[in-house]
Amino acid sequence: MPRTGQRLTPLEMLAKLVSFDTVSTKSNLPLIAFVEDYLQGWNVPYVRVPNEAGDKAALYATVGPQDRGGIVLSGHTDVVPVEGQSWTADPFTLRVENGRAHGRGAVDMKAFDALALALVPEFKAANLATPIHIMLSYDEETTCLGVVDTIRRMGRDLPLPRAAIVGEPTMMEVVDAHKSVVTFSTTVHGFEAHSSKPYLGASAVMTAAELIAELNRIADEMMERGDTSGRFDPPYTTVHVGTIAGGTARNILSKSCTFHWEFRGLPNLDPQEIPNRLDAFAQEVALKRLNRFGAFGRIETKLEVAVPGLAPDPGSFAETLALRLAGRNRTQTVPFGTEAGHYQAAGIPTVVCGPGSIDQAHQPDEYITLDQLEAGAAFMRRLAAACASS
Repeated sequence: MPRTGQRLTPLEMLAKLVSFDTVSTKSNLPLIAFVEDYLQGWNVPYVRVPNEAGDKAALYATVGPQDRGGIVLSGHTDVVPVEGQSWTADPFTLRVENGRAHGRGAVDMKAFDALALALVPEFKAANLATPIHIMLSYDEETTCLGVVDTIRRMGRDLPLPRAAIVGEPTMMEVVDAHKSVVTFSTTVHGFEAHSSKPYLGASAVMTAAELIAELNRIADEMMERGDTSGRFDPPYTTVHVGTIAGGTARNILSKSCTFHWEFRGLPNLDPQEIPNRLDAFAQEVALKRLNRFGAFGRIETKLEVAVPGLAPDPGSFAETLALRLAGRNRTQTVPFGTEAGHYQAAGIPTVVCGPGSIDQAHQPDEYITLDQLEAGAAFMRRLAAACASS
């Protein structure tokens, strides 16, 4: 006898998911275990894909035929911290008032996850010809790498999907492009000496300043190069230095200095261009100056996070399908990064489309409106109908 699972409304499912404290520094396994138990109740097969440490996992479930690729509904399970924010109630207890559902992750992006899971009974009842896959990832808020191990298996021991819909909050607009987000730390290693005799050492801070000045020049050039599509805000690749730390005293040549920097690149930017240009400047100018009085220092830059951009793919199956389901006639761009670029890099047509506004994400008393929750549910019901008839 098939098992009959627990039926939960999207709002009830959202309350369940919000109740798990899945801040990115913590494990998401209790949430994953809950979802697995729920899916077992509906006889929905799934694959758990743990991280190397074993303290987090992605989950990939398939409703419908198991022998072919379908449509992926992709969402992350991790959320940003609540410390230091002025919440008016427990962030991990969903609170509904004035047409809004409040809680950490309510809009970014457990609402999308909740919709996909709550509609499992309807997906099953639709007798799908094209399967609907539910992908729940981790670490999206920190590295965007929690989806990668599962994507690598698609086309190998998992069917290659026909399309992916990443459910970040877009107010149900269909997004076909966003910038990349690539972050680095650069450390200059100098040699300490008294500032009255600079030839006895090498200042890491002053060399770091030269490198930052070069990043400023690159940033200006990127601004001048601009965005030929005219679709992005701001309309150019941005380069930014966020933190800098180094030195021990005003009268000591600094031994080390580290700064953290990033670029957010237009989809057509070669991701190696900016780091290669900084490295060339470091080798040809900054390092020579650092070591002009002797072999005192070195410069190292480490890649921290690389979130690929999402490039427009006009007329793709994902775009055509999502526009029809959302009732839209054109695509949009967003200023934030998502996991969508990883799907696209694997050859899977991908768009971003989900309920709620990104303006409410990461805020105290984060919320999604009940109207947007219902709009997301309607989108997924139309998807089920499309997959049943295909």
